Amino acid sequence: MGFARTCSVTLVGVEGVVVEVQADLEPGVAAFTLVGLPDKSLTESRDRVRAAVVNSGGEWPQKKLTVGLSPASVPKAGSGFDLAVACSVLGAAERIDPRVLSDIVMIGELGLDGRVRPVRGILPAVLAAADAGFEQVVVPESAAAEAALVPGVSVLGVRSLRQLVAVLTDEPVPDEEPEDQERPDPLMAGLRDLGGGVSTGMSGGPGRCDQGHDLADVVGQHAARTAVEVAAAGGHHLFLEGPPGAGKTMLAERLPSILPPLDRQASLEVTAVHSVAGLLPPGRPLIDTAPYCAPHHSATMQALVGGGPGTARPGAVSLSHRGVLFLDSTCKTGAPHQGRGHGTAPVPRGRYRGRSASPCRTGETATAGPSRYGRRRRCCPERGRGRTRGRACVTDGSTRGRRRPAATRTTRRPPRLPGMGRCAPG
Repeated sequence: MGFARTCSVTLVGVEGVVVEVQADLEPGVAAFTLVGLPDKSLTESRDRVRAAVVNSGGEWPQKKLTVGLSPASVPKAGSGFDLAVACSVLGAAERIDPRVLSDIVMIGELGLDGRVRPVRGILPAVLAAADAGFEQVVVPESAAAEAALVPGVSVLGVRSLRQLVAVLTDEPVPDEEPEDQERPDPLMAGLRDLGGGVSTGMSGGPGRCDQGHDLADVVGQHAARTAVEVAAAGGHHLFLEGPPGAGKTMLAERLPSILPPLDRQASLEVTAVHSVAGLLPPGRPLIDTAPYCAPHHSATMQALVGGGPGTARPGAVSLSHRGVLFLDSTCKTGAPHQGRGHGTAPVPRGRYRGRSASPCRTGETATAGPSRYGRRRRCCPERGRGRTRGRACVTDGSTRGRRRPAATRTTRRPPRLPGMGRCAPG
């Protein structure tokens, strides 16, 4: 009979929750049970961990094995628990001293060959571990620079389970071949949410906004440039209206170029959101400039606010935290009407409804073209909220009171037949 425990972190939105991973070995028929509200990817860790331990030169215990994730009432998601589960099993089998594992937080996915793969949300996970009082964190080597941004935490980056076991048992650390730097890293495959209809404005330059857009390149547009500068200086919302080709998108794309660099705290907040979304620029883990996010006008509520099936992901509003959220063609953008006075966007539905909230302190830029029906939009202040009557909301780019012309309505009044609506002759 053996018992060992270590710790890992699960993410609820962009906030981390420290989870204690406990392994218990008892005599009986060989079986592997994982309890504690795991999702599908975490349940499959049983096969990954078993193969990784065997292929790393270890011996899998042929006993009744139970792995518990505490607190059991918090849903756990993702493959970042693989490293903690493997080490807790080896500790219960007395391959590793269990006393060494109790004060370490381990985050990482295991391949079948024992390699440690990176996962999303390393920075918020390490921040949660530091807030809980942990001082030692084990992460994949490719994510060690991101984890090292948190002060007061000792970070150990490993390439394989073999190396981690050697470090914990004071044995010589084996050499592992590094990945080829000239080709895309296969370990980073799957960490990016492609096709989400969101452009974050991050270029290949790590941690920097796209330097190809500069407000100094704009010729003319003196009134519009002044409005952009005032909005950037005071953190105001901006509404641009004009025909196609007038320069609305051109000015909005260059708004981040005149915003000041982010301070240390704001940089960590922005980096944490992009880390959870898997959108960190390669090569440099810290984002130190204001982000720019431009969702498509057909983006859904989950794409704008966040959420979605399974693990909650930050939406466009949170990806533009401390930066610029550009809503093009606001008459078509079905943005949700949610107050953001507290600086957070709660998940509206799904598994994490009411449990997850992402930061969303942004400056919004909205555009709209002229009316298609020959009526010019008239501004209706409505107690200073800056809305347009029957059209787009300047502050959040939503649509209220929109009405189609009679010729394009989906429901039409049935034709009146002779005698309908009249009293029958007495």
